[in-house]
This record gives sequence, C-alpha cells and structure tokens, in this order.
Amino acid sequence: MDKRQVIAAYRRGFLTIQECAQIIGVDSRQAARIADDAKYMNEGDSRLEQPAAKSL
Repeated sequence: MDKRQVIAAYRRGFLTIQECAQIIGVDSRQAARIADDAKYMNEGDSRLEQPAAKSL
C-alpha cells in the first residue's frame, strides 16, 4: 500500500496513529511527524490530473 494513502487515511480518521505507524513500518512518534510534515508539504501541491494518452 502507498504510504501517502495510509497517511491520508490517518488524517481522515480511518486509522489510529498506531495503526498508521504499523502499516508504514515506523514508531508512532515518527508516524505523527511524517503525517504533520506531509500535511504541510501537500498544502501547496496543486497537481492536476492529466488525461491518459490515447493510442493510435
């Protein structure tokens, strides 16, 4: 599973910090720091979904 999805699930309240940490393989203190860092990094992230290229 993608670590970003796990962190997003934690932030949405689907997982506890302990569950999040266990899934991504770190201790709960480190998982909390990662989740906080990820939140600040993603605030300015304005990725636009691009349509898939059509094959001929």
